[in-house]
Amino acid sequence: MRVFFSPRYELSLPGHIWPTSKYRRVVDSLQANVIEPRPASWEDLALVHTSEYLEKLRLNRLTPDEIATLELPWSPDLADGFRVMVGGTCEAACAALDDGASAHIGGGLHHAFANHGEGFCPLNDIAVAIRVVQRDRRLRRTAVIDCDVHHGNGTAMIFERDPEVFTFSIHQQHNYPLFKPRSDLDVGLEDGAGDARYLDALRGALPEILKSGPELIVYVAGADPFAGDRLGGLLLTKAALAERDALVIRAGRDAGVPIVVVLAGGYAADVRDTVDIHVGTIRALIDSRHAHTLS
Repeated sequence: MRVFFSPRYELSLPGHIWPTSKYRRVVDSLQANVIEPRPASWEDLALVHTSEYLEKLRLNRLTPDEIATLELPWSPDLADGFRVMVGGTCEAACAALDDGASAHIGGGLHHAFANHGEGFCPLNDIAVAIRVVQRDRRLRRTAVIDCDVHHGNGTAMIFERDPEVFTFSIHQQHNYPLFKPRSDLDVGLEDGAGDARYLDALRGALPEILKSGPELIVYVAGADPFAGDRLGGLLLTKAALAERDALVIRAGRDAGVPIVVVLAGGYAADVRDTVDIHVGTIRALIDSRHAHTLS
């Protein structure tokens, strides 16, 4: 199984809550051979994002209001780093179609809209990757299973009129973002929902997602539903997050649908907790592939 990662994901964000060192730490913990992706081309980005917005990124012309909405200490070199991260999801999606599964130690930038970025997400790698495989692999139906603690607002809006992309988000309802465009299926959970409530809701949603007939699943495996996360309040244990991963991965495997995993958010007070959760997700996918091969 191919795993994609670039050292360029360790972005310089002084004083920021996003621990971009987590990506390197995940690779170190896995001791896996990784493939460094190429940056997404501006042409590929234009499959999703408007020309006006891409021009602002390319020429470093974001307005102060746009930077404030993005919530990042913006600098010109960040655009290139995020282009690499988008490229990682694009290459991982293609690898999943070839091999049945792949993982991207990065990605999950689900708050980016076609014409602007929000919430640490200047570009929507999920949407760009789906548009790339639709174009290059003639893929028709895709499903996004977004299990980050925050609603996938940008992804939902980008695909709201596309019947060939089924968007699903299970998230903390009273949390960022305030504006939550409708996904094809949304499960907005109450604060402090906990393990049993979360897992029951996810189990109930998976059959409807698979009924849409996807030819690829993009699994957005945020670590931020964890009880120790500073930006989440669903209060899940690590054991429940491991069961979440198993449910999603098993559902895809049993249906014979290729799956690509992207990591999305994770802001635990101790970064080691975030890393543990992400590592568990990737290992669950690797173990699933080994079990499938042996069977």
